[in-house]
Amino acid sequence: MRKATRMSAAKDGDGRNGVQVIARAAEILRALKGSHGMSLGQIAERVGLPRSTVQRIVGALQAERLVIASKAGAGIRLGPELHALAEAARYNLVEMMRPMLEALARETGETVDLSVMRGDAMVFIDQIAGTHRLRAVSAVGEAFPITSTANGKACLALLEDEEVRAVAEREWAGDGEDHDLAALMTEIAAIRRTGLALDDGEHTEGISAVGIAFSDLRGDKFAISIPAPSGRFRSNRPALERALAQLRAPIADMFGR
Repeated sequence: MRKATRMSAAKDGDGRNGVQVIARAAEILRALKGSHGMSLGQIAERVGLPRSTVQRIVGALQAERLVIASKAGAGIRLGPELHALAEAARYNLVEMMRPMLEALARETGETVDLSVMRGDAMVFIDQIAGTHRLRAVSAVGEAFPITSTANGKACLALLEDEEVRAVAEREWAGDGEDHDLAALMTEIAAIRRTGLALDDGEHTEGISAVGIAFSDLRGDKFAISIPAPSGRFRSNRPALERALAQLRAPIADMFGR
């Protein structure tokens, strides 16, 4: 009996060690997110682990191409296999969201868009066209600016103020127009309170939109928006806002939040 107990305890210990290694590997991958390369020492300092432990885990991750050595000599960065997995997950997200988008389009009769924040642009990754003869339609794969669109402003509201200012300054740099950063920050604060972002013809004259945003489990920022000709949008705005707001709970359930 004692022997069996010792064997069981050993198996339990192996299981705990395995879980710990996975958790540490995840910490290292998160530390590398957004980095163009970090040394083993930098990673160890960031995650609070001994350098030898980091080196061992990084070696295992390299074998699976989840991390690679930067060609520029800048250390370790995320690898192609991780990017491939991320793309597969993104495709699954589109499939997961499609029934929700279709139901919203049926309820409102308007076009419904799903977009993702990529760098300093909103990229459309799915769309359900509305049933009205006069409707707003954008091509999947098309990139829109962030500060003048409902989907973009909804995603900005998920960021810290410093990040919002940085995105706005990059987008506005060199366009020769006068922009009011204080007004944008006030609008972002209001979006955080209501959860709804508006574009009243700012991006495209004659087209208005309302949008909500959410983060997936990787932290990528997505938005669902309803664009429509401005006259019809203003008449139906309360109903469109209610319909869109009703998606918050199922989206939160989808990502366990």
